Amino acid sequence: MSTTSPAANRWTDKLPATVNSTVHRLAIASLASQIGIIVTGGAVRLTKSGLGCSQWPNCVPGSMTPVAEMGIHGLIEFGNRLLTFILAAIAVAMIVSIWRMRSTHRTIYRLSIALLAVIPAQAVIGGITVWSNLNPWVVSLHFLVSAALVMAATLLVNRTGALRRGESSLGTPAGSTQRFLAWTIFATSALALVLGTIVTGTGPHAGDADAPRHMFDPYIVTRIHVVPVYLLVAANVVALVLAFRRATDVKLRNPLLLMAGVVLLQGVIGYVQHFTGLPILLVLAHMLGASLLAAAAANVWDRTTGKFPF
Repeated sequence: MSTTSPAANRWTDKLPATVNSTVHRLAIASLASQIGIIVTGGAVRLTKSGLGCSQWPNCVPGSMTPVAEMGIHGLIEFGNRLLTFILAAIAVAMIVSIWRMRSTHRTIYRLSIALLAVIPAQAVIGGITVWSNLNPWVVSLHFLVSAALVMAATLLVNRTGALRRGESSLGTPAGSTQRFLAWTIFATSALALVLGTIVTGTGPHAGDADAPRHMFDPYIVTRIHVVPVYLLVAANVVALVLAFRRATDVKLRNPLLLMAGVVLLQGVIGYVQHFTGLPILLVLAHMLGASLLAAAAANVWDRTTGKFPF
């Protein structure tokens, strides 16, 4: 007769008890998939496939999947919808992998729950986007929620990476000046992303020929959009100078250099696309850059402020 108790045979007993490489890789997969769906969503809009599926949750009246009459646009839009299930699968796997650690690593657990919980909300926003005929304000909200998820996934990657290396924190929080600069970098990055969606909503790539657009002056909104970018560059430069002058800020050098690289790349792409008539591939690259900007800003803020425990 077996003396093993039923509790000892629970499937949860086989789950990781510490953050290992598998847990960290799932966090990285969460970040990569959140960035990926922003890029594929941009591809839907840039190929004029925004209404490739004219209904939601059905693709077309009476069918969850595209029909031949919808052509390639229906396949592109439906393919982007299917990616939501991949995001959900990764999010569930992430939660399962840290289930036994949910009481000891509450922040990681809550971030994982948030990444899963927002996915259905994003699906509903996507449905409203279709119902509103790609209203640019709703499209902007759809992107900004995804950018927020990229930031949350970045925090998750930071914490699982530190724990996998046996560290109990991201390091000692920086001094008041660096914390102020980190908040400035984060705030100006967020503002640049918000204003960028208004520029996009005013531009020619609507996702469908009949989709409404903002009636703003493209020249003016573009100039407004770059104001927080200039402030971001200034804050990043000052923070970098301080990080290389102070030995106590050595841990901030790589995050700030990464931030500088993303801002430089994004700036070059932005200017080139503006002066070359917004070619599709450059606009798509700019969307990828916006995702990386969200991740880089969250990374700098996280490693500088040390705001949340593990």
